Amino acid sequence: MRARSTASGLALALIAAACGGGGAGGVGDNTPQGEEITAAPSDAQASLFVFGATYETGDEIAKTRVDRFQELYPSVDVEFSESGFEEQPFLSALASGDPPDVVNIPRNQLGTFIARGVLDPLDSCLEAEGIDMGVFYESAVEQVTVEGVAYAVPEFFNSRLWMINTKAFEDAGLNPDEFDFSDWDAIADANEKLTKGGNRPTRLGIDPKLPEFLPLWAVANGTPVISDDGMESQLDDPAVAEALEFANSLHEPAGGRTSFLDFRDTWDFFGAKNQFAQDQLAAMPMEQWYLTVLAEASPDVDLTVRPFETRDGEPITWADGNSWAIPAESQDKAAACAFIRAMTEKDAWLAAAEARAQTAKKENQPNTGVYTGNREADEEIFANLDLGEWPWLEEAVQVVRDVQEHAWSLPPSPASAQFENAYKAAGDEVMNQGTDAEQVLTQADERVQREIDRAAR
Repeated sequence: MRARSTASGLALALIAAACGGGGAGGVGDNTPQGEEITAAPSDAQASLFVFGATYETGDEIAKTRVDRFQELYPSVDVEFSESGFEEQPFLSALASGDPPDVVNIPRNQLGTFIARGVLDPLDSCLEAEGIDMGVFYESAVEQVTVEGVAYAVPEFFNSRLWMINTKAFEDAGLNPDEFDFSDWDAIADANEKLTKGGNRPTRLGIDPKLPEFLPLWAVANGTPVISDDGMESQLDDPAVAEALEFANSLHEPAGGRTSFLDFRDTWDFFGAKNQFAQDQLAAMPMEQWYLTVLAEASPDVDLTVRPFETRDGEPITWADGNSWAIPAESQDKAAACAFIRAMTEKDAWLAAAEARAQTAKKENQPNTGVYTGNREADEEIFANLDLGEWPWLEEAVQVVRDVQEHAWSLPPSPASAQFENAYKAAGDEVMNQGTDAEQVLTQADERVQREIDRAAR
């Protein structure tokens, strides 16, 4: 096992400076072209350091796949950072002189590191290990691809959709199965009816999930927050400001953003007394993983799940998730590539899904499946799912599966981290200070466009 050292501040500064280069589309002449990778034999002797992932503290989904890799490659020693991905610790690890061999990185942040030249293009890796990118969801593949070159392999696949307190809607004379979520006037009217307690709320009507979900509201309003190639910020588009203003207005029946958040902070979000079980919320857009939380904490909750919709009435979801990449300075690229294949192929996911099913059965809880980036794996996982005892969950899972085909994702921008910070900060300023949305977003657009242009040089 290789010893892991901690980088000094100077080393971190040096690598940050060295990784500033890029080119057209965020990938330039200094981007490593990747060394030729051959398939790792089953008796390969190697030592892998995996950054941004856990094993000791991981769940059965992680452990089952890692254990399977160790069975396939018993002579490969694998060490984990036992942490989630964070930018500065990752850069420190790269600067340490003993860099990670594999990194698990959110796809929304991937473009930054592609542009910096710290990730290896995976052409020869995919060929060597026979990884077919065609089996993964298209929007996930687009997030890991720049100028036709894949720099990572998708792992999980998160979708965002409406989660609705069925009884709250019905008590307000609204049909949760037929409510028109494409009609923003109808959403505003429903929000008024569903909110209880006024300035001292006892139930929120609709939580817009700002500023995090601003990209979803914007794309529903006809304008993604960034161009398809990730090179042009579109935060200054009036449709984005309109989306932010509308979504922010949903705080008003509860007395504004401050009282809204004060009440929301009292929720038992992950527990049996969560906001749906306690009738503290009527509806919110949320990632599909929260269905598993509810299934474990309050499986008898009365919930309706619907797709998010554009204002033209088309179903849409904002999708993201993690991915596996190989740092350019990895010391064991063949073994790293074999690890990525073993963690993302169909058989690995089927084994993980079976482990999840066994855990759910042992704990007498519903098994909600595993949402992977691998379409072929998902087809088998969900074909064998039995949720007949929980009809609301069975219907919810089907909605998730249907909306996956209507996914939109943030593209790999060379300044992806800065872009995310920009739209969140703009949203916070509008909500907390009452600043004009168009003015704030235009200023944010100008700042972040400079970041994109600088990172792409």
